[in-house]
Amino acid sequence: MSAPRVVVTGATGFVGSAVLRRLAVQAPEAAVRAVSRTPPPATGPAVRWADADLAAAASLRGVCEGADVLLSLASYVGPDAARCAAVNTDGTGALVAEARRAGVRRIIQLSTCAVYGPGPHRGPDVGELTPAPVSPASRSRLAGEGPVLDAGGLVLRAGLVLGTGDRWVVPALVDAFRRVPAGWGGGEGLASFVDVGDLARLIVAFGLGGGDAAGASGVLHAHHPEPVRNGDLVEALVRHRVLAGRPAEDWPWPACLDALAGTPGWVSERQFTLLAGDHWYRADTAWRLAGIAPGPGPLARLDRAARWYRERGGALPG
Repeated sequence: MSAPRVVVTGATGFVGSAVLRRLAVQAPEAAVRAVSRTPPPATGPAVRWADADLAAAASLRGVCEGADVLLSLASYVGPDAARCAAVNTDGTGALVAEARRAGVRRIIQLSTCAVYGPGPHRGPDVGELTPAPVSPASRSRLAGEGPVLDAGGLVLRAGLVLGTGDRWVVPALVDAFRRVPAGWGGGEGLASFVDVGDLARLIVAFGLGGGDAAGASGVLHAHHPEPVRNGDLVEALVRHRVLAGRPAEDWPWPACLDALAGTPGWVSERQFTLLAGDHWYRADTAWRLAGIAPGPGPLARLDRAARWYRERGGALPG
């Protein structure tokens, strides 16, 4: 069989760069076209870089030419509603249209469980919960799923992603812990997390795999099947010296919200609730169809990202 020809958008991003590393290990023979607004100056023999921007539809012309698989991993998750729409909705639509024009046989889009809205959510599977996004980023990403599904592609809705390069999840937790230095509601909140390397394994398995993986379409949850307890995450971050110390006491939820609102910082109440409350979703099906094991879980992988998180601290993403 000929080597697979794979297009990866968002290739310099947090997840996209992990997917490129996984492709190099799992499919070194693959012909990879890495798409980014800011391609690096150096290129390897197995990766060809293309300069394109989802917010500029004309720049996407030809990026999928000759490809077998499109891994659509680019997104904008900031507060600018117009840019969210331009990148996540219109840009994804233009990218999928270009893939269909080029005859790409497999389209996989990375989305987010944030499309489900405020919660609490305690273990629903796909189809058991109606999306109710509340932010421009999650609304536009939900809208961007439509063209992929219309093309018979696969949408992977991920929970919170951890690892080297994470500018949102653990930095947000550090900022929130500085402002609310206590156990948040006893630390009992459960949320869906995934290590970026494990997410990359899952994406590549669906992109290149055979059998059930090749035939998967629709929407699947894409994170570790076991939710993470907030108190256990805090304990792991203390152990890796990302947080300075354990909370001395537990605060009830209203006291946590009062402290968050009364202390300057960048994490919103919505983001704090995602970190501290129940937001977990069943994800067994994705790993079964992909034919791979989910691994030991994101807390067991934290050692690989500890230095990044210590240096990053609670810095505002940007």
